Amino acid sequence: MRLKNKTAIITGGTTGLGFEMACRYLEEGSRVLITGRSQEKVDQAVAKLGKNAHGIAADSSKIGDLEKLAKKAQELFGHVDILIANAGSGIFSMIADVDEATYDREFDLNVKGVFFTVQKILPLITKGGAIILIASAVNTKGAPSGTLYFATKAAVRSFARCMAAELGPHGIRVNSLSPGLIPTQFFQNSNLGERGFGQFEKIVIEKNPIKRPGTPLEIAHAAVFLGSDESSYITAEDLVVDGGYMNV
Repeated sequence: MRLKNKTAIITGGTTGLGFEMACRYLEEGSRVLITGRSQEKVDQAVAKLGKNAHGIAADSSKIGDLEKLAKKAQELFGHVDILIANAGSGIFSMIADVDEATYDREFDLNVKGVFFTVQKILPLITKGGAIILIASAVNTKGAPSGTLYFATKAAVRSFARCMAAELGPHGIRVNSLSPGLIPTQFFQNSNLGERGFGQFEKIVIEKNPIKRPGTPLEIAHAAVFLGSDESSYITAEDLVVDGGYMNV
């Protein structure tokens, strides 16, 4: 088992990529603490995940909730080996259609939430630990209606570089993991709508050498690698899992 006796926190772990990562981490021997904003959904996810899975209702955009998460992790594990900052949202709007509340909502979760998740959990992360920030393959791209979401993920990528520089001397690795097109509940929760997502999916698949979207399991495999000792000499990197979309 590649993560035997490891302890891991995965924010946004009740559905989609976060849930699949939790499944794989448990399969590899880790104990896992997941978060979600709904206590009911957290309880349902933990029941599905089974033994060695724990959960807490927490909104990553709220500092108080992140402090509760840190306290819960300390009570359960005593320390944290792996932190995956996965919680995020997607808002796709043209510049003229973005109001202040929409802007704040996207940046509060995707940027502020990621930063303070790391800050609050960091005292629990031991030497040899790993932090994985979930970014996106679009973090270096530009597209109409992508201004907010793309910018937040570019910020996450920058966090990984700077945090790696700061925490490396303390024996902690920091990398970003950038998924490409992965059909999950994330897109259902976005404002794209079925038609908008369909158009986006068609564009991406046409350019993708593999000619298909990815799966949550393929992202989870990458997350296991970055959290395991197999990647012990890898830090400040951005692992892009997008079927070649960004490079062709």
